[in-house]
Amino acid sequence: MGGLLEDHFYADLEADHKQFATMSMLIPPQMLNTMAPHASTAPGAYTAAFLADPVRHYMLPVLSDRDPEHPSHPHAERDSLHEAEMWAVEGLTHRYPTKVLAELTSTCPQYCGHCTRMDLVGGATQQFEKSRLVLRPADRQDQIIAYLKRTPGVRDVVVSGGDVANVPWPRLESFVSRLLEVESVRDIRLASKALAGLPQHWLQPSVLEGLERLAGTAARRGVSLAVHTHVNHAQSVTPLVAEAARAVLDAGIRDVRNQGVLLRGVNATANDLLDLCMVLQGEANILPYYFYMCDTIPNAEHWRIPLWEAQDLQHAIMGYLPGYATPRIVCDVPYAGKRWVHQAADYDRERGVSYWTKNFRTSTELDDPEALARRYPYYDPISTLAASGKRWWLGHGRDGRA
Repeated sequence: MGGLLEDHFYADLEADHKQFATMSMLIPPQMLNTMAPHASTAPGAYTAAFLADPVRHYMLPVLSDRDPEHPSHPHAERDSLHEAEMWAVEGLTHRYPTKVLAELTSTCPQYCGHCTRMDLVGGATQQFEKSRLVLRPADRQDQIIAYLKRTPGVRDVVVSGGDVANVPWPRLESFVSRLLEVESVRDIRLASKALAGLPQHWLQPSVLEGLERLAGTAARRGVSLAVHTHVNHAQSVTPLVAEAARAVLDAGIRDVRNQGVLLRGVNATANDLLDLCMVLQGEANILPYYFYMCDTIPNAEHWRIPLWEAQDLQHAIMGYLPGYATPRIVCDVPYAGKRWVHQAADYDRERGVSYWTKNFRTSTELDDPEALARRYPYYDPISTLAASGKRWWLGHGRDGRA
């Protein structure tokens, strides 16, 4: 950054890494170049604009961003969705009846502070040692394929990590080719934030030629092959990102879809969401698909918004986009799975606790007779509650589970 940033920014960043950071710092030039792109280069003015920038706010958190009273919710968990608990084999989360998540790697080309897989992904920080994948990549892939062959009820495989861009292309192509040989698999999604953060990867001739081979095989087999990316602000949709998305589509991939995360200070207004969706769809041919509420991981309270705010946002963006390009805003409820924000069965606004039901058992609940009758809680940030709600949590802490 040269002399653009003042020393107090670096002190703020260092303090955060010592006290709160859940992810190590890794930012590719593509993402750095989208932070405060139009700011004055005068040192003081640039530092202020950089601190206020929405992309910086989630890619490069500093201590002054964090909630000073409630940096973590009492119910925050490192693996907030219990994905590792639902591993059928190492790295394969079987959470839904017909869908699985295959984690091929625990690294990414960039690390986001709000990462839902902060327990597994990236290097250790001063606060957190990370879980680790133990098997050799080839052995893990063999076990995943073997499980899918003996579990024909699975038809949908998300190939992720980490980020599939960090899997050497020959290894990734080999794995997807093997997936395409599993008769029951009908839908494959490759998850890569690198389409926005490192678009050069997806523009490599070897990658595009490999995608074309995979897309041809998928088409012949009648399998839907898509790429899912993760863009949270319109600033990140640059001409190079648009070029990469179009190149992937030209290679024969059925869709490129975006799964963003609602983050306070980044995109949690109707105007910000609509700007992002319009530039994704109109400029880059990326379909706005989901916006998730930020998961309840440690030290994430300054990013999270309450359920009622997410419901208001879903209402506010309706009618401005084509129906197929109007994203669903979802709450990923631990053990209950993705639920549209208006599907809450009950909602205690005072204490910020919503309750959800579901219609399937996870792999950990196959013998649980109460799984489909239970109500699963989700918690609003305490800082967003009225004074009476804040007092209640002050007195109950983690025992506040209803």
